[in-house]
Formats: sequence, C-alpha cells, structure tokens
Amino acid sequence: MQIIDAHHHLWTPETDPANIGYVWLKNIGAMKPFGDPTPIQRDYGVDEFRSESVEHELIGSVHVQCDGAIPDPVRESEWLESLQAEHGLPSVHVGFLDLTSGDAQRTLERYMKLPNFRGVRQILSRIDERPEISFVPEHYLRNTVWREQFVLLAEHGLSFDLQLYPEQMAETAEFLAQHTDVPVVIDHAGSPYDQSEVGRVKWKQGLALLAELPHCQIKLSGFGMFNAAWDVESTLPLFADMIELFGAERVMYGSNFPVDKLMRDYDFGVRVVLDCAERVGLDAAAVEGIFCGNARGFYSL
Repeated sequence: MQIIDAHHHLWTPETDPANIGYVWLKNIGAMKPFGDPTPIQRDYGVDEFRSESVEHELIGSVHVQCDGAIPDPVRESEWLESLQAEHGLPSVHVGFLDLTSGDAQRTLERYMKLPNFRGVRQILSRIDERPEISFVPEHYLRNTVWREQFVLLAEHGLSFDLQLYPEQMAETAEFLAQHTDVPVVIDHAGSPYDQSEVGRVKWKQGLALLAELPHCQIKLSGFGMFNAAWDVESTLPLFADMIELFGAERVMYGSNFPVDKLMRDYDFGVRVVLDCAERVGLDAAAVEGIFCGNARGFYSL
C-alpha cells in the first residue's frame, strides 16, 4: 500500500550540520509528556525514516516542526528544503511560529520564500492542574496578541496544525469558528490522554464541536504518546468515533515517528489503522484517502 505520512519528524541533534540549535533533543533524559525520550535524542534522518516500513511504500510525507525553542525556526525549514531536494522527502513541511511574537510577520515572510512550506504549528496543549503533561507555559488562545496574529495565516494562505487537550476543545472551537479561512488539522487524534470511559466522553464531546467546523480535519497519529501499549482494541473506539464525527474524508494517517518509535514499529501502527478501518466497514477508497489522498489535498502535495 502507498502511504503519504502526514506527521513525522527528522532531526540532527548530534551533528546539527545546519546549526539549527535543538533544545529538548539535547537535554538528554529530561522527561517529556510522552515519557523518557532518551532513545530518540539522536540524529534521525531521511534514510532511517524511509526504511521504517518493510510492508508499504512511502511515497510522500509531511514534516511537522519538532522544537518550539529553536532560536530561528526558519533554519529548520531551510534544512528540510535541502533534504527534499536531495532525497525527495519530506514532501512538504509545517514550521513553528510564535504568534505572540512581534516578529511573527517577518518570520512568515521568510517562510514564504520556501516552496515546500505549507503551514504552522504552535502547540496549545496545556492543563493547568497537570503541568507534567503540559507542553506549553501558557494558554496561548487566551493571549490577545496570539489571537490577533492568527489572521496572518489566512493572509498567507497557510494551514494550522492544532495540538491540544480535550479540556481546551470547546474554547478552541469557538475561536476557530471565527477563522474559517484557515484550514486546520487536529494533531494526534485530539490527544486522548485519559482513555477511561469518562475521559473518552470528554474527548468525544470536545471533538464533536471541532468536527462541526468544515475547515477542520484530524490526524490518526500519536497514539503511543497517550497509551504506550496501544493496540487495535484500544484504538478501535477512538477510530470509530473520529470516523463518525469527521467522516473518512477528513481523516489522515501520520506515524509521529520517531516519537512513536519509542513504543511500536512503523508497520504495527499502519496495521492497527488498517484493522480498525476494516472493522468499521470502510471501503478501499476511504482507506486510500486516509493513507494518501486526504493529506495530499490538505497540504497541497
């Protein structure tokens, strides 16, 4: 089967030939919300990524920014452009942009010179009473400057990769309803960190609000971040709910490698999604969309 991987990372914290200046990747062993990152705090390049699947054909990919603390995030994207020219991967990339910064417009102007730049991500994931799983120091959505500068994405024809927790979804849906000119894709299945019955209800209720917005899609990615022992049985109810809410035409697959490589191998993740698709009765066209067509359309590959 052919795959366009809609969410992955490449990085070189050991050699850093492009002088990107990685931060968390050099802080060896410092715990992340998804656990101990030590095994992946090393160079991870195109050749290793391309070789991950032995069962399927990787025909394209979407690289998503990996470190919001990089001094100059555009440098990462410039490096990715050089990789694309040499290796054909990643096909396109999503860069980091601090929408609270006075330099946001100038940073975007630099990004727009890169032919394979498609959108931005600034992670929103924060729960005040759960600092150990929060990715960011504040609720950016409540920052006036952040809200005002979100319009820059529409002005430049860019998409937004949305990473957040279920507790933030109602507030976010209300905001995004005012910005229908910015295509949005929800990363990592909406971060279902609490997979108890109560947690799943909260997650689905929040996703339902986002799914009502036609310009929002969702990624089947990052399952290992919230359940290190994830498998078909744990994924199926989440998968079924996402298909119910968004329809197969607004769902795309991403490996989240090498982060999810901490938990499972590449083809395991693909098999889980294929099994779930079969169990809910999706046809071949829907499966092709999830693994190729939807990402191709959203990111204009």
